[in-house]
Parts: sequence; structure tokens; C-alpha cells
Amino acid sequence: MTNKNELSQKIKEEFLDSFDEELELELEDERLSDDADGGSALDRKLYFKELFRMQRELVKLQDWVVDQKLKVVVIFEGRDAAGKGGVIKRITQRLNPRVCRVAALPAPSERERTQWYFQRYAAHLPAAGEIVLFDRSWYNRAGVERVMGFCNDAEVEEFFRSAPEFERMLVRSGILLVKYWFSITDEEQNFRFSMRIHDPLKQWKLSPMDLESRRRWEAYTKAKEAMLERTHIPEAPWWVIEAVDKKRARLNCIGHLLAQIPYREVERSLIVLPERVKNPDYIRGPVPDAMYVPDLYGDD
Repeated sequence: MTNKNELSQKIKEEFLDSFDEELELELEDERLSDDADGGSALDRKLYFKELFRMQRELVKLQDWVVDQKLKVVVIFEGRDAAGKGGVIKRITQRLNPRVCRVAALPAPSERERTQWYFQRYAAHLPAAGEIVLFDRSWYNRAGVERVMGFCNDAEVEEFFRSAPEFERMLVRSGILLVKYWFSITDEEQNFRFSMRIHDPLKQWKLSPMDLESRRRWEAYTKAKEAMLERTHIPEAPWWVIEAVDKKRARLNCIGHLLAQIPYREVERSLIVLPERVKNPDYIRGPVPDAMYVPDLYGDD
């Protein structure tokens, strides 16, 4: 009975550690000042309750995708510091990385620049039983590439003609395609950039391209408006997430995503942990002391 009680206590502690992982992510985003937008009006306890509930549902969705051999693509677009990475972290945190993976492509190589524009993105599309989350996507052409002058007007126009047809083709092939645009205000982006500048743990998130995007806010706004107008199609509509309040944005996005894919809980057979085979002749070999990592946080 004692062993069972000890096991139960360890399981409970492991659950608490799992919750602590989520708290660590939240502490990373905690504001030292609420001056920017008055802070989140969402109760912290409610936020975590809903987040953990939705993460349980995401696990069910994952199992359904595998069981039904579905192919799911979710696109996350938005300005720099709009919160795309934060919601992607919360979606993937409890999921199997072999089922749900993130595609965050770097700038194209010289060879890739000579390929059909959609070619390098197509290589990351899911097989049956997979979910792919695109942290930015082929819509780079309608956004950063257009605004920063990495493509010409003719290439942009060709993108607007090709993208809807490309996405219709994906949907006809059986891919479930969901597209999100994360919307923040001018003031909020300025605040988030300022936080990154003054936080040594986040300065790596600021690239020269990010800083230049700040200067070209209005050009990005015009590019976004044209993108949404030209590529909002019935087969793959855009969904806009109001993202000034990060916690609300995460819950709204995850809740909406769950509603886009009809799923049911997959019945599982009862799992029974087998007894370990014990061989009386087995003797565990010693590990040299020099191989152990020093215990810097011991009781001494």
C-alpha cells in the first residue's frame, strides 16, 4: 500500500511540474508594467483553467487526426511581435512532435530563389495523420518580401493570382487549411519591441528586419489589406485574431481552431504496465564518478 501511495504522490508531483512548465512560459511574457494597454482583463485563474482544458482537447484532436489519417495545415501570419510564436508554443506544448510540427522557414537560398515560389513550402506539407503549423508561410511574398523590396510588382501580382489556386488545390487534395492573421495596434507593437530591447533574454528576437518593419508600419498595413482582400477565398478564408491581449488571443485562437476540425475522442484500450522481468544473475555495472554531472543543487 505504501508503494501505491508513493506512486500516487509522484504522479501528482509530476502533474504539478507540468503546470509549472506552463507557468514558466507565462512568466516569460509577464509585463513589469501595465501602462501599455492597462493589463489583461482576463482573470489569471480562468486563463489557466481554459488553457489546460483546451490543451486536453488538442490532444484529442491530435489522436483523431492520426486515427482518421487527416492532413491539417494551420498558417499563422501577422506583424512582428504580434504573438504568433506564443500561441504556437501553447498549441504544441502537450502534443506529439511527430504528429504536430512547426514549419518556420529561413530566408530562401540562392537555389530556392530560382524555384517555383511555392516549391519550398510544399515540401513541408503534411502526410496523412499529421498537423503542420506554419510560423509564417508563402504569404511572405505578400508581406515582408513586398514591403522590403525583395520582389517586384509583377511577382506580387503573380502571387495574388497563384495563391488562391494553390490553396484550392491543397483543399481538393484533402488538406484541411486554416489561416490566421494576428492583429495588433501600432502602440502595442512599439511597446513589445521596447520590451525586447530592454530584456536580455528576448533581444535575440529582434533582427534588423524587425526594426525596419517598425519604420515601415504603414507600408505593412497597406500590404496586409491587399493580401486579405486578394486571398480571402471560401475554400480557405482568413480569420483575424485581435492580439493586443496575449492571453485572450491564445484562448480565442485555440478555441476557434478546435471548432474548425470536427473530431471525437478516440477510444483506447486499457493500458496495463507489465511487470519487469528480473534476472537473478543480473548485476548492474558501476558508473565511474567522473561521468556524473556535478550536483550543484544538492542538500549539502
